Amino acid sequence: MTQVDEQGRPTPPDRGGEVETLLGFLDFQRATLEWKCAGLDADGLRATVGVSTMTLGGMLKHLAYVEDSWCSRWLHDHAPVPPWDAVDWAADPDWDWHSADRDSPEELLALWRRFVARSRELVAEALAARGLDGLALRTGRNGESPSLRWILFHLVEEYARHVGHADLIRESVDGSTGE
Repeated sequence: MTQVDEQGRPTPPDRGGEVETLLGFLDFQRATLEWKCAGLDADGLRATVGVSTMTLGGMLKHLAYVEDSWCSRWLHDHAPVPPWDAVDWAADPDWDWHSADRDSPEELLALWRRFVARSRELVAEALAARGLDGLALRTGRNGESPSLRWILFHLVEEYARHVGHADLIRESVDGSTGE
Protein backbone atom coordinates (compact mmCIF):
# COMPACT_ATOMS: atom_id res chain seq x y z
CA MET A 1 0.00 0.00 0.00
CA THR A 2 1.32 3.43 -0.93
CA GLN A 3 1.92 5.84 1.95
CA VAL A 4 0.95 9.49 1.49
CA ASP A 5 2.23 12.57 3.28
CA GLU A 6 0.23 15.43 4.80
CA GLN A 7 -0.23 17.01 1.33
CA GLY A 8 -1.58 13.75 -0.11
CA ARG A 9 1.59 13.00 -2.08
CA PRO A 10 2.63 9.37 -2.46
CA THR A 11 5.93 8.84 -0.68
CA PRO A 12 8.64 6.83 -2.45
CA PRO A 13 9.32 3.46 -0.84
CA ASP A 14 12.16 3.39 1.67
CA ARG A 15 13.23 -0.10 0.60
CA GLY A 16 11.82 -0.61 -2.86
CA GLY A 17 13.64 -1.98 -5.84
CA GLU A 18 15.08 0.27 -8.51
CA VAL A 19 11.88 0.48 -10.54
CA GLU A 20 9.63 1.13 -7.53
CA THR A 21 11.99 3.75 -6.11
CA LEU A 22 12.45 5.55 -9.41
CA LEU A 23 8.72 5.59 -10.19
CA GLY A 24 8.00 6.55 -6.58
CA PHE A 25 10.20 9.62 -6.78
CA LEU A 26 8.72 10.58 -10.15
CA ASP A 27 5.17 10.33 -8.78
CA PHE A 28 6.20 12.32 -5.69
CA GLN A 29 7.53 15.13 -7.91
CA ARG A 30 4.38 15.04 -10.04
CA ALA A 31 2.20 15.26 -6.93
CA THR A 32 4.30 18.15 -5.61
CA LEU A 33 3.69 20.14 -8.79
CA GLU A 34 -0.04 19.46 -8.52
CA TRP A 35 0.01 20.57 -4.86
CA LYS A 36 1.76 23.83 -5.82
CA CYS A 37 -0.95 24.54 -8.44
CA ALA A 38 -3.93 23.43 -6.33
CA GLY A 39 -6.72 25.90 -5.75
CA LEU A 40 -5.35 28.67 -7.94
CA ASP A 41 -7.49 30.64 -10.35
CA ALA A 42 -6.38 31.78 -13.81
CA ASP A 43 -4.57 34.83 -12.39
CA GLY A 44 -2.68 32.64 -9.96
CA LEU A 45 -1.60 30.29 -12.75
CA ARG A 46 -0.46 33.31 -14.82
CA ALA A 47 1.61 34.92 -12.04
CA THR A 48 5.35 35.43 -12.56
CA VAL A 49 8.27 36.16 -10.26
CA GLY A 50 10.79 38.90 -10.97
CA VAL A 51 11.87 39.18 -14.58
CA SER A 52 10.97 35.56 -15.38
CA THR A 53 8.04 34.88 -17.71
CA MET A 54 7.59 31.40 -16.22
CA THR A 55 4.09 30.69 -14.86
CA LEU A 56 2.54 27.73 -13.07
CA GLY A 57 0.07 27.35 -15.94
CA GLY A 58 2.92 27.32 -18.44
CA MET A 59 4.72 24.81 -16.26
CA LEU A 60 1.72 22.47 -16.28
CA LYS A 61 1.46 22.65 -20.06
CA HIS A 62 5.22 22.32 -20.54
CA LEU A 63 5.39 19.25 -18.31
CA ALA A 64 2.41 17.70 -20.11
CA TYR A 65 4.44 18.13 -23.29
CA VAL A 66 7.59 16.73 -21.65
CA GLU A 67 5.64 13.67 -20.45
CA ASP A 68 4.31 13.04 -23.94
CA SER A 69 7.59 13.76 -25.69
CA TRP A 70 9.63 11.30 -23.63
CA CYS A 71 7.10 8.57 -22.90
CA SER A 72 5.24 8.52 -26.19
CA ARG A 73 7.41 10.07 -28.89
CA TRP A 74 10.85 8.91 -27.69
CA LEU A 75 10.05 5.71 -25.86
CA HIS A 76 7.50 4.30 -28.34
CA ASP A 77 8.11 6.45 -31.46
CA HIS A 78 4.43 7.45 -31.60
CA ALA A 79 3.37 10.35 -33.81
CA PRO A 80 2.51 13.64 -32.09
CA VAL A 81 -1.06 13.90 -30.79
CA PRO A 82 -3.23 16.96 -30.09
CA PRO A 83 -2.47 19.60 -29.10
CA TRP A 84 1.22 19.10 -29.95
CA ASP A 85 0.61 17.93 -33.53
CA ALA A 86 -0.74 21.32 -34.64
CA VAL A 87 2.05 23.46 -33.15
CA ASP A 88 4.56 25.27 -35.35
CA TRP A 89 7.49 24.64 -33.01
CA ALA A 90 9.91 26.38 -35.38
CA ALA A 91 7.90 29.60 -35.12
CA ASP A 92 7.53 29.37 -31.32
CA PRO A 93 9.79 26.81 -29.60
CA ASP A 94 8.23 27.81 -26.26
CA TRP A 95 4.62 27.47 -27.41
CA ASP A 96 3.77 25.19 -24.49
CA TRP A 97 4.77 27.94 -22.05
CA HIS A 98 3.22 30.88 -23.98
CA SER A 99 -0.09 29.33 -24.97
CA ALA A 100 -1.00 28.36 -21.40
CA ASP A 101 -2.23 31.90 -20.72
CA ARG A 102 -5.17 31.20 -23.05
CA ASP A 103 -6.21 28.05 -21.15
CA SER A 104 -8.35 27.84 -18.04
CA PRO A 105 -7.00 26.27 -14.86
CA GLU A 106 -9.33 23.31 -15.43
CA GLU A 107 -8.06 22.81 -18.98
CA LEU A 108 -4.42 23.00 -17.90
CA LEU A 109 -4.83 20.51 -15.06
CA ALA A 110 -6.86 18.15 -17.24
CA LEU A 111 -4.22 18.28 -20.00
CA TRP A 112 -1.38 17.62 -17.57
CA ARG A 113 -3.27 14.80 -15.80
CA ARG A 114 -4.16 13.18 -19.14
CA PHE A 115 -0.54 13.06 -20.27
CA VAL A 116 0.70 11.87 -16.87
CA ALA A 117 -1.81 9.01 -16.99
CA ARG A 118 -0.80 8.19 -20.56
CA SER A 119 2.89 8.27 -19.57
CA ARG A 120 2.26 5.83 -16.71
CA GLU A 121 0.62 3.40 -19.14
CA LEU A 122 3.38 3.74 -21.72
CA VAL A 123 6.14 3.32 -19.13
CA ALA A 124 4.43 0.20 -17.73
CA GLU A 125 4.20 -1.18 -21.26
CA ALA A 126 7.89 -0.50 -21.92
CA LEU A 127 8.93 -1.95 -18.55
CA ALA A 128 7.01 -5.15 -19.25
CA ALA A 129 8.42 -5.47 -22.77
CA ARG A 130 11.99 -4.21 -22.40
CA GLY A 131 12.81 -3.42 -18.76
CA LEU A 132 14.74 -0.41 -17.47
CA ASP A 133 17.68 -1.16 -19.75
CA GLY A 134 15.42 -1.28 -22.80
CA LEU A 135 16.10 1.41 -25.35
CA ALA A 136 13.70 4.02 -26.65
CA LEU A 137 12.47 3.31 -30.18
CA ARG A 138 13.40 6.80 -31.34
CA THR A 139 17.00 7.84 -31.87
CA GLY A 140 18.66 11.20 -31.42
CA ARG A 141 20.82 13.09 -33.89
CA ASN A 142 23.77 11.01 -32.76
CA GLY A 143 21.98 7.81 -33.77
CA GLU A 144 21.69 6.69 -30.13
CA SER A 145 18.56 5.87 -28.14
CA PRO A 146 18.29 6.55 -24.41
CA SER A 147 17.30 3.73 -22.07
CA LEU A 148 14.03 3.77 -20.17
CA ARG A 149 16.13 4.24 -17.00
CA TRP A 150 17.66 7.42 -18.48
CA ILE A 151 14.23 8.72 -19.53
CA LEU A 152 12.78 8.19 -16.06
CA PHE A 153 15.74 9.83 -14.34
CA HIS A 154 15.43 12.72 -16.78
CA LEU A 155 11.74 13.12 -15.91
CA VAL A 156 12.57 13.19 -12.19
CA GLU A 157 15.22 15.86 -12.87
CA GLU A 158 12.83 17.90 -15.04
CA TYR A 159 10.10 17.85 -12.42
CA ALA A 160 12.47 18.55 -9.51
CA ARG A 161 13.87 21.60 -11.26
CA HIS A 162 10.45 23.00 -12.10
CA VAL A 163 8.99 22.20 -8.68
CA GLY A 164 11.67 24.52 -7.28
CA HIS A 165 10.40 27.24 -9.61
CA ALA A 166 6.83 26.41 -8.56
CA ASP A 167 7.75 26.99 -4.90
CA LEU A 168 8.82 30.56 -5.65
CA ILE A 169 5.88 31.36 -7.90
CA ARG A 170 3.28 29.95 -5.50
CA GLU A 171 4.77 31.86 -2.58
CA SER A 172 4.52 35.09 -4.61
CA VAL A 173 0.86 34.42 -5.37
CA ASP A 174 -0.53 33.83 -1.90
CA GLY A 175 2.33 33.26 0.51
CA SER A 176 1.92 29.47 0.53
CA THR A 177 5.19 27.74 1.33
CA GLY A 178 6.31 24.24 2.10
CA GLU A 179 8.95 21.86 0.87
